[in-house]
Amino acid sequence: MRMIFVNLPVTDRDRADAFYGALGFRRNDQFSDERCVSYVVEENIHVMLLTRERFADFVTGAVGDPAQATSVLICLSADSREEVDRLVSTAVTAGGKPWLPPQDHGVMYGASFADPDGNVWEVMWMDPTVVQG
Repeated sequence: MRMIFVNLPVTDRDRADAFYGALGFRRNDQFSDERCVSYVVEENIHVMLLTRERFADFVTGAVGDPAQATSVLICLSADSREEVDRLVSTAVTAGGKPWLPPQDHGVMYGASFADPDGNVWEVMWMDPTVVQG
């Protein structure tokens, strides 16, 4: 099984910790310290929130500022339209900001938010009868 590890720069580690905890993700203390905090979204999806200084240890060149320019879109699937709306609403209540208006394409529905640092998350539901492998 493959896993996805999303690493995001944050300006305030404690604020990021509170925000992602409010989304209902599970904190992983084994990989958290004063410069980073790790969350498990699901078994194979993990988010590492690193202070900008710690993030710089893993990249060459300058650390981008997601509050100034979008450089990545993270899309998380949802089990229903209601779950899409619920997660976006929870994110906004926890200190995030709405990003783009919801998009309804009938068999696909999505909405998005930016975390307090400007990292963009899309949440998307697709009709399971359309997605057949």
